[in-house]
Amino acid sequence: MTKSDLMSLRIAVTGGTSGLGHALVRRLAAGGAAVAFVARKENAVASVAKATGAFGIVGDVGIKDDIHPLALQILGNLGGLDALINNASSLGPTPLAPLADTRLEEMEQALAANLVGPFGLTKALFGALAASAREGRGAVVINISSDAAVNAYSGWGAYGASKAALRHMTAIWAEEAKADGVAFLSLDPGDMDTPLHALAVPDADPATLRLPDAAAAEIVEAMLAALPSLQDRVAEAQR
Repeated sequence: MTKSDLMSLRIAVTGGTSGLGHALVRRLAAGGAAVAFVARKENAVASVAKATGAFGIVGDVGIKDDIHPLALQILGNLGGLDALINNASSLGPTPLAPLADTRLEEMEQALAANLVGPFGLTKALFGALAASAREGRGAVVINISSDAAVNAYSGWGAYGASKAALRHMTAIWAEEAKADGVAFLSLDPGDMDTPLHALAVPDADPATLRLPDAAAAEIVEAMLAALPSLQDRVAEAQR
């Protein structure tokens, strides 16, 4: 990846102040992309925005009433959208618990953050993504998945079920959005050394986990592969 690959791209990232999301914001902004990121904590948003030059937006994708204000701020700051990375996640119960011991509210929390939130934000931004595709810029939505979406791990019920639903929703949307030129990808970054993983597995050895920046590099490469090259975008703009 070179800086020219990302220049002129407009990208939104959720969960952008911690773990993988933070690594994505840093990498994308350093590469020259226009980046807007969403996170819940105002101080953390301000800190990351100052350090990276990205546009920080305070909000929670798991709250229905936040979705449209977030979408308006993303488009207002970026002037359009070429890529959306739905990264924000919730484990549900912490510490992890068997399904029989998971409260209904904890399951709802996981579904709100991991499934309904990405659905709502994608829906709110779909028109802008489709417009970018029509302009020849391309458009892609990346939903961050997990191996818990395909493997049944004891204690990971709320998280695994919500990620499995997200993975299948991504596949359906990929089929439905072909006519609009919007690509959809479900990507599993693997087990990473992040605060979320530490909440789930407090005694995990960090040396056995991936660094978020390594996973971010792979996700950015997959994003670029789904979009036209910079040369193609320039040529389209000159027509």
